[in-house]
Amino acid sequence: MGLSEIEEILKGRKEGEVLIRGWLHHKRSSGGIAFFLIRDGSGVIQCTLKRDVLGEKFDEIEKLPVESVVEVEGEVKKDERAPGGYEISASDIKIVSKAEEGFPIAKKYHGPDFLLNYRHLWIRSEKMQAVLKFRAKFLKIAREWFGKNGFTEFHSPIFTATACEGGATLFPVKYFDREVFLTQSWQLYAEAGIASLGKIYTIAPSFRAEKSRTRRHLTEYWHLEAEMPFCDFECLIETIEDFITYVCHRIVQEAKDELKKFKRSEEDLLKIKKPFPRITYSEAIEILKKDGMKIEWGQDLGADEEKALTKHFDVPFFVTHYPKGIKAFYHKPDPKDERVTLSVDLLAPEGYGEIIGAGERIEDLNTLLKRIEEEKLKKEDYEWYLDLRRYGSVKHSGFGLGVERFIMWVLKLKHIRDAVPFPRLINRVYP
Repeated sequence: MGLSEIEEILKGRKEGEVLIRGWLHHKRSSGGIAFFLIRDGSGVIQCTLKRDVLGEKFDEIEKLPVESVVEVEGEVKKDERAPGGYEISASDIKIVSKAEEGFPIAKKYHGPDFLLNYRHLWIRSEKMQAVLKFRAKFLKIAREWFGKNGFTEFHSPIFTATACEGGATLFPVKYFDREVFLTQSWQLYAEAGIASLGKIYTIAPSFRAEKSRTRRHLTEYWHLEAEMPFCDFECLIETIEDFITYVCHRIVQEAKDELKKFKRSEEDLLKIKKPFPRITYSEAIEILKKDGMKIEWGQDLGADEEKALTKHFDVPFFVTHYPKGIKAFYHKPDPKDERVTLSVDLLAPEGYGEIIGAGERIEDLNTLLKRIEEEKLKKEDYEWYLDLRRYGSVKHSGFGLGVERFIMWVLKLKHIRDAVPFPRLINRVYP
């Protein structure tokens, strides 16, 4: 008999006698009957074990600690009372690996620090299973959209010699006899890639040494980034709208179970349609002042300010034209107002704030040199980047989406640490 995946059984695709293998997720017993919940990674199913069927083996099996690994052979039965609507009536069971007694994570409340210390075991929980499955589905859908729209996946270095977003948030690394940095973004390399491949994207880790202890900051996070040649500011905004709309609507089709588990209404995602609402940075400042917040033009929008703005919208919305002083040097100044850039952030509603940062890049060599000088950067560090303006420069734009922030918003998570298997925080690098 071939091995079956639990997911196939729960979807009604397997009937009769089956063989499954997995971890003992939970158990309870009464008299001569034991109920085992078995987890194999694809799903969790209830198995009913009876003494009069298993004989002497029943007593040994009934005492198995949770997280032991077993093989169960039995008949699939439809039962609405069982988790998932199906169960297996076991005819035989074999022990593959007997766990030790005292699995640290019990069915009681554990604080965040405890669960972070035992993250290697906590990812087995049903909550983390659902998050990680959703994460995989989201990335699959994202790649699907890029594939349909003519993008090529492109990879850039993790070690970089120069700053992209700003020197204050770089992680230095000893690299043989010199110092380099962990990447903050593929941005500069992406601008080289578009002259080779046209429209490109990546899904890769990025690192920010921000000393932030907020619920939406990680020091290592996954970055979904895209760059497009011959694409101006309006083209960029339309691309983001197309991408987010497609992804949200496909999630409703592909991740119904996860949305239901985290109480995310499908309608919340289906009502996302282009065009998205837009406000300028200057308008955002005025809104915040009317709301009683102390902020002046030229200051960056932090978590509190973004949260306040999201109260005015029930769908993702754009904030455009940020001041030069708070955006990276490569953002193109607005020809109509040199104080601001052709930059845009996409903020998620319900208090979640920024999930995408984007902008049109400077394509003119002299303008880029001026910005490098204004930011007091070393021109020699960026010679290769300047070459991109010397040899075939065109209008180009791109965006970066924080994978964990997007997941946090869609699944209504309270903290970004729950959107990634092993979170890296300002005070957390273990396990």
